[in-house]
Amino acid sequence: MPEQSNTTSPLFAAIQLNSSDDLNANLEAAYIHLEHARQAGAECAVLPETFAWMGDEHTAENIAEPEGQGPVQQFLSETAKELGLWIIGGSHRLIVPNDRKQRATNTTLVYNPHGDLAARYDKIHLFDADVNDGTPYLESASFKAGKTLVVVDMGFARVGLSICYDIRFPELYQALRNKSADAIVVPAAFTIPTGQAHWQILLRARAIENQVYIIAPAQCGTHSNGRKTWGHSLCINPWGEVISELTNQPGTIYCPIDIDAMNTIRREMPVANHHRPELINSNK
Repeated sequence: MPEQSNTTSPLFAAIQLNSSDDLNANLEAAYIHLEHARQAGAECAVLPETFAWMGDEHTAENIAEPEGQGPVQQFLSETAKELGLWIIGGSHRLIVPNDRKQRATNTTLVYNPHGDLAARYDKIHLFDADVNDGTPYLESASFKAGKTLVVVDMGFARVGLSICYDIRFPELYQALRNKSADAIVVPAAFTIPTGQAHWQILLRARAIENQVYIIAPAQCGTHSNGRKTWGHSLCINPWGEVISELTNQPGTIYCPIDIDAMNTIRREMPVANHHRPELINSNK
């Protein structure tokens, strides 16, 4: 990878948590890490998927919130304003109005340093799989899939939004790159079998293919609902190098976003200019 430039690089923080079914305790833990990230100089902090609650699916509807209301959204807004920090709120359940199946969306909410909602992304790819860890996964029974790609312009960087299982679909990341993303976040709660086998490989591949920074905060450890998550939050540069990584304990890692270095990579290896989508589409 080319050497880093001498220009100031905005600092992103990726926060790893071991969330439980105690919403207040989860928000308190998130606040501590967000405060530390701001003190370390981060301009944006990213929380993991389902950061505010990981409990029994049968009681999940009790913590789903209407958009714009509820303790989780209030927490994100007030904390962003208090700390003067961009916060990418991992994901939380938002109620789908008038949905006959009474599903929610698995939604990333982004708040600017004034506490205003800047963006919303509903997880597009839902995890319906059997990974042989004793737990069935059928997200489509509880969640409605999103349909919209989202890139947030923070002024110092353009950030694409994705969640967990999205990482297995490279066309989504290529589309976010095409929408001028400099970095793409991947808040996650990866299972241990899939995490151990594929987590880092997939994240590095998406960074290399699209020449973007990947910021991937994860859930870790054993949760109150019995689920076990892989952890190993990662920050990866556009050359595919791991900048920072955690293991299986809560914590925070950091990722400086060097736009000049990224642009050098893109200029010297202009893969985005070499795509031939017309051929791929014509052969379907």
